[in-house]
Amino acid sequence: MYSQTLRGGATPYLRAPHGFEQATAVRGRGADFMIVRITGIVADVYEDHVVLDRDGLAREVLVPHYAVGELAACRGREVTLHTLEYLEGNQSTGNLTPRLVGFAYPDDKRFFVRFISVKGIGLRKALKALAEPVTRIAASIKNADTKALTRLPGIGTRAAQLIVAELRGKIDEFVHGADVVSAEDLAGLTSQQKDALDVLVAWGDARQDAERWLQRAAQIHPEIESPDEWVRAAYRIKTGTET
Repeated sequence: MYSQTLRGGATPYLRAPHGFEQATAVRGRGADFMIVRITGIVADVYEDHVVLDRDGLAREVLVPHYAVGELAACRGREVTLHTLEYLEGNQSTGNLTPRLVGFAYPDDKRFFVRFISVKGIGLRKALKALAEPVTRIAASIKNADTKALTRLPGIGTRAAQLIVAELRGKIDEFVHGADVVSAEDLAGLTSQQKDALDVLVAWGDARQDAERWLQRAAQIHPEIESPDEWVRAAYRIKTGTET
């Protein structure tokens, strides 16, 4: 991606290619352009990132661990990720590499920004730690369940206590929806999908997560009819075994 230096020392990105959305942040007398959303075909999926193809360009996007399965199910299909940009490396030596972090849902991106505000929780550590859906992690924080938090990769007892101390009371909005789906959301589901949703919730999955899997399954397999088939399709999305 090309850049130019403005007066004041700011280095903004120029106009993004088609499929990339920009936002502008003013810093001093210059302005930085940030990619806040990207749409492309899922070409490859790895343990900590995906590769999106768009108009002949392939872009590596880091993703939280819990999202890998769902994105793997979308290999070869177009997706939109809500993104954050940051520079990784040693600023004192000038050895910095631009990185994109992507999320399937805006709320997940907002939660991530708050999560990395905790002392000692950097971007890479946070991406690895988010091995469960945001609603579930937010519920653990709200309930001060440090034991549940220590089950997240890379989060020890001290880190779990610090996360609760710094974020409890600040992330309750992300818990809403873990057990409730709005009437508007349900209106978009068929009766068979609603039956499948009830089954998934009865088996212990959060309603919001189950609804997401069903919506993704509907994009891939609109021909599915029975509740049992919807349940199986949703779990293929969840585990990343969709082909």
